[in-house]
Amino acid sequence: MQEAQVHTGFKKYLMLTRPHTLTASFVPVFVGTASVLLFGDIRWGMFFLMLIATILIQSATNMFNEYYDFKRGLDSHESVGIAGAIVRNGMSPRLVLTIAFIFYAIAAVIGIIITVNSSWWILVIGAVSMAVGYLYTGGPFPISWTPFGEIFAGLFMGTVIIMITFYIHTGTLHTFPLLMSIPPAITIGLLNMANNIRDRKKDKESGRKTYVILVGKPFAVMTAAALLTFSYIFLIYITFFTPAGSLFLLIPLLSIPLMLKTIMLMRKGNTPVELIPAMASMGKLNTVMGLLLTIGLILYGVTGI
Repeated sequence: MQEAQVHTGFKKYLMLTRPHTLTASFVPVFVGTASVLLFGDIRWGMFFLMLIATILIQSATNMFNEYYDFKRGLDSHESVGIAGAIVRNGMSPRLVLTIAFIFYAIAAVIGIIITVNSSWWILVIGAVSMAVGYLYTGGPFPISWTPFGEIFAGLFMGTVIIMITFYIHTGTLHTFPLLMSIPPAITIGLLNMANNIRDRKKDKESGRKTYVILVGKPFAVMTAAALLTFSYIFLIYITFFTPAGSLFLLIPLLSIPLMLKTIMLMRKGNTPVELIPAMASMGKLNTVMGLLLTIGLILYGVTGI
């Protein structure tokens, strides 16, 4: 088995945030902000505040995951993947939890600033999102132990963040950013599924009932392939068959080769070590597809065609 790397000094604190998962926090902010260009001007101060808040919340969620997986005995020195601040890097569980709550506190302060400059509803929705982030692995009934983890991840980290981002710039809601949130929500949910495919054997032994465990790896991979295919067909449909369409919305189709590679890696890998490339590829796909959609939305907003 591949030996897990031990991190020391500043790097162990950086790795605690699980930096290669943070794409799930900044891609929705980019997409939501780029969607604004068709309706008004970007409020750059709000953009940066929202970006920092979502990165803090995602990082804290990862730390809650680290803490509670350790407490429930799911992480060990033999574990494969991005966890390991406690079992490999020697950080105390209390410190990990403390840093997570500090990040949440800073995000809450930023949320209040955003609220003062937009609407009190933002504070309510933000508080719900933060609660979901904690309850994903914390609390007596962790969401991550149910078949609905992917749905919650995609909905709150994808659609909700994109709609909040759009609102704080425009002061209104619209179906356009809601439609544009669907592909990022799918890839964020599937980033979660890739993790569950890798950890399915250990999760099953621990008593988890994730979607992957309930349907099995082959059907889970088929689900991922179907949802990703739907994402591209959806953008084609929006482009050619709705008033909101623009040829620039087809730019994300450039990520199709990466999508095919990702599905192939998911299908071929069996052990946790073999599935690490699949999870990395899914993270890359989420980033690339999201950034390509952002570019398409910027070009659409600037040109109006």
